Amino acid sequence: MDRLVYTAMTGARHVMEQQATVANNLSNATTTGFRAQLDTFRAVPVVSEGLQTRAFVVDSTVGADMRAGPIQTTGRALDIAVRDQGWIAVQSADGSEAYTRNGSLKVSENGLLQTTSGQTLVGDGGPIAIPPDTTVMVAGDGTVSTISTDFKPGPANVLGRIKLVNPDPKGLVRGDDGLFRQLSGTPAENDPAVRVVDGALEGSNVNPVDSMVNMISLARQFEMQMSLLKNAENNAAKATQILSLS
Repeated sequence: MDRLVYTAMTGARHVMEQQATVANNLSNATTTGFRAQLDTFRAVPVVSEGLQTRAFVVDSTVGADMRAGPIQTTGRALDIAVRDQGWIAVQSADGSEAYTRNGSLKVSENGLLQTTSGQTLVGDGGPIAIPPDTTVMVAGDGTVSTISTDFKPGPANVLGRIKLVNPDPKGLVRGDDGLFRQLSGTPAENDPAVRVVDGALEGSNVNPVDSMVNMISLARQFEMQMSLLKNAENNAAKATQILSLS
């Protein structure tokens, strides 16, 4: 009974946390390049001087669904989508290198190529600066080039190549800012095999229908944990009555 109480109590708490995760996934069902968060749990015995009768439910793995989302054509020159596996390297707020699948780009006030979220893209030689009065084009290998709009168009001017990487998904962790980083803390190597599609964006890989079904299932699991706690309470009350009779 003691084990039942602890397992049901912690199980109910983690079911609530999992509901928050599913709710966060649902809220990002339309976020460009979003990767659904996954939670799994396991039971761990409580180590104490007494008998090993109690167990907690703890997070076993907090990861992400790395399946690619649907690619949607936008026709915008500064929209790119990573084809199949791979990531776009960006500079996060703390200056470290991070990775995203959000290929909605813009040119900042300082002329730097950034994501619409404000992260500066990392190029082979550092940030990519875009000259004024130019049309930007991104090739399939990430090469960024421009054509002047001031006079008769001439040959394209190559500015650099966006850093495209494809690290092992098991070595990636999601940060609080929604960007992914390597667990080792070291930058990933450039992968020339990663390709992008221009004029398109990758949608979220969250399936709203599956997420709603999961929410209903989690609600039932929470009710089951509450029922187990009530049963444990009733069993304890009956045991107390029997002991008082003796």
